[in-house]
Amino acid sequence: MYAKCGSIEDAGSLFDKMPSWNVVTWNAMVLGHVKCGQGQKALELFQQTQQQDQQMEHEGVQPDSVTVVGVRNACASMVAIEEGRCVHQQIIESGMESAVFVGSSLMDMYAKCGSIEDAWRVFNKMPSRDVVTWTGILGGCAMHGHGRETLKHFEWVCEEGVQPNDITFLCVLSACNHAGLVDEGMCLYASMVTDYIVLQN
Repeated sequence: MYAKCGSIEDAGSLFDKMPSWNVVTWNAMVLGHVKCGQGQKALELFQQTQQQDQQMEHEGVQPDSVTVVGVRNACASMVAIEEGRCVHQQIIESGMESAVFVGSSLMDMYAKCGSIEDAWRVFNKMPSRDVVTWTGILGGCAMHGHGRETLKHFEWVCEEGVQPNDITFLCVLSACNHAGLVDEGMCLYASMVTDYIVLQN
């Protein structure tokens, strides 16, 4: 509650007074620091307890998908790609990398940190891909100005039978916009109405 209200100091005071911590309390503090614009503090908190300078796992706390989101946001907010790679290695060691949600979060982090190549490496290692995964990599390509590449990969999405959603279309339209692909963007817009009916609401 304190963290969501912007008072990370009060949240931290309560955290320090707790006799023990679990993944829920850790996540609350990690996400709280990110919300308050303290990305570096969120990363430090992920790495160690404030009082004992021990690794998070030494306290018996195993990070989960919520932790990954918090740390991803912290790295992306600071464009801290090296820290992000360290976190990625810890995720690999914990066995969470194969989860679609975690992989999508890592792709988003790498793209926002400026490395679409690392985002693609995560994408290519994923055992399965859903609309969230595809939308993540399309968004990364669009973010880095790869308009035609984004359109080509969108065709792959359709060929694999994945149903694109409104966010998917937003990513591809954004790519067309930044690359000056007016005709392609208009064709895509028409397809949204005729083939996918995403504008009916």
